[in-house]
Amino acid sequence: MVQLIVGKKGKGKTKQLLDKVNEQIKEVNGNIVYLDKSTKHMYELNNKVRLINVSDFMLEDNAAFLGFICGIISQDHDLQQMYFDSFLKIAHLEGMDITHSVQKLEEISRKFGVDFVLSVSEDESELPEALKEKVIISL
Repeated sequence: MVQLIVGKKGKGKTKQLLDKVNEQIKEVNGNIVYLDKSTKHMYELNNKVRLINVSDFMLEDNAAFLGFICGIISQDHDLQQMYFDSFLKIAHLEGMDITHSVQKLEEISRKFGVDFVLSVSEDESELPEALKEKVIISL
């Protein structure tokens, strides 16, 4: 399953995402991975959550990002959830339609049993209609 936390920049999406991941670590049996554009939030995450600084890996486009996600999943058979902060930036989708990428993540989720929660810097009204049902928090 893919879920979205949406809102304009500066509305508090990261705090919502951090709260959600830290709450979920107490409930899930598997592993959790948190992807971000830096390690700035390292100390706000439970130490059982694996933080990956995506900018360290020289990904150049969305296809490389999706391949990177599959690589992470292939190395951790106990992976249950992935959280993406600054999704548009880390997935190289700023100013683009994210529908195709979210559909790919949905396919990956079904195939490998990994749930995704994405922080998206867009107002809910700007999202494509097909993605509005995936919104769990709108700020």
